[in-house]
Amino acid sequence: MIRHPLALATTALLAGLACASAHAQTVSGVSFVNGLAIDGASQDLSSGSSFDRRVGFFSDIYYDRNRNEWWGLSDRGPGGGTLNYDTRIQRFTLDVAANGAISNFQIAQTIKFSSGGVAMNGLAPNPSNVLGRSFDPEGMVINPVNGHLLVSDEYGPSLLEFDRNGQLVKTYATPANLVPTTASGVNYNALATASASTPALTSGRENNRGLEGLAISPDGKYAYAVLQNGTVTDGSLNAAGTSFTRSRYSRIVKYDTATGAVLGQYAYQLDRNGQGQGVSAIVALGNDKFMVLERNNRGVGVGADLDTADKSVYAVDLSGATDISGINLSTGTALPAGVVAVAKGSKLIDLDKDTLAALGNKSPEKWEGLAVGPQLADGKYLILAGTDNDYSVTQNGTGTQFDVWFKMSAADPYAASIQCPVGSLSGCTFTAGGAAATLSGDYTLLPGVLHAYTANISGYVTAVPEPGSWALMLGGLVGVLAISRRRARAGAAG
Repeated sequence: MIRHPLALATTALLAGLACASAHAQTVSGVSFVNGLAIDGASQDLSSGSSFDRRVGFFSDIYYDRNRNEWWGLSDRGPGGGTLNYDTRIQRFTLDVAANGAISNFQIAQTIKFSSGGVAMNGLAPNPSNVLGRSFDPEGMVINPVNGHLLVSDEYGPSLLEFDRNGQLVKTYATPANLVPTTASGVNYNALATASASTPALTSGRENNRGLEGLAISPDGKYAYAVLQNGTVTDGSLNAAGTSFTRSRYSRIVKYDTATGAVLGQYAYQLDRNGQGQGVSAIVALGNDKFMVLERNNRGVGVGADLDTADKSVYAVDLSGATDISGINLSTGTALPAGVVAVAKGSKLIDLDKDTLAALGNKSPEKWEGLAVGPQLADGKYLILAGTDNDYSVTQNGTGTQFDVWFKMSAADPYAASIQCPVGSLSGCTFTAGGAAATLSGDYTLLPGVLHAYTANISGYVTAVPEPGSWALMLGGLVGVLAISRRRARAGAAG
């Protein structure tokens, strides 16, 4: 039997994708190439004041290989939810050398998120039991099926889908055990411990510890959002209600992208439950195979202790993990009977090992973005990691905002920093002690940092192209085969 060459070629193409999906993904030979320190005063392409346009780097990074585009996500804005800020995402360009070295970072497009034509805003929910359009974006991917942007949020915690203009088109379900709730009901602003004005959370995600990272399966059928830390019921509140101990486990939540339904939750064990340890990013390598970025709260950052930075990327496998949707965990490493956690492999990347002179050869605090980029000529893949610089802004007890200027040549750049009223170079004081200070040339706003690594990723499953891309690919294949057949006939006739 003679089969049509197009059928053979199409079958081979699909079989190749299936074969890659069936094999385990292994990351090896990771090497640091270089890094960029991007000016903390960089402006995006939106309209407004220079302060409003200040780029917040990089709550997440995503590489859309179907379009050869890089995306960087900004979070809820400067001020930690106290300032009116239209949330947004940046498309950027990079020059990538043959060896994976990166250069020439440029903002190419700024897209603001909106719902019903009204901007999604970084302000904390008000009233506290109504989420409204409050939005703290932390993780993002692009669905290869329709090109839409999926963004995870800390407030809800929510998973939202936007079209390519930033307009909300779908809201995914939020698991009931993740919704922040007190004895009085839902409260998006409550903490794990009680305050004078707000009761303590009794269930749900911890404040500012929501859906921090987001990945999507290569076929676009499933999204995976990860909590920065476990729920408050996974942790433990002391008898006095004044101190909360976090769980040693976070949760990875699996969604059906077609329906927005939750399909399961899975336990991911953290290296520790102190030092603000949590998950910042998750990247798909194949079906149920991922890289996870885990970090503590040490390093060069606004309000951060310098020592000892610990930022790591691990390979993880969900395939054998137990669905813990209706199960509470604990502060220790022991799991309930019958529960199997996500398999966590050895450390792939030590992000704080390689440092830049622009930061005094010290590690940034908030490594939050991670992406697998293009394949290089030698067969290796570019891996890009990025930091969140918090807009290099802090605030005092009354909510007044200040720019934070770091002295990177100092032993502790933040301890030696100077604070100035936002957008001003006068009226400045030293962060430590509050004495009057004058800015000089060796002070800088905290930059956004990108690190480039290369690695072998065997069995890596790339995103399946959109239907239009499939049509173009198959159309091209038809053309090639048609030319080949004409040449064959001409040869036979001759």
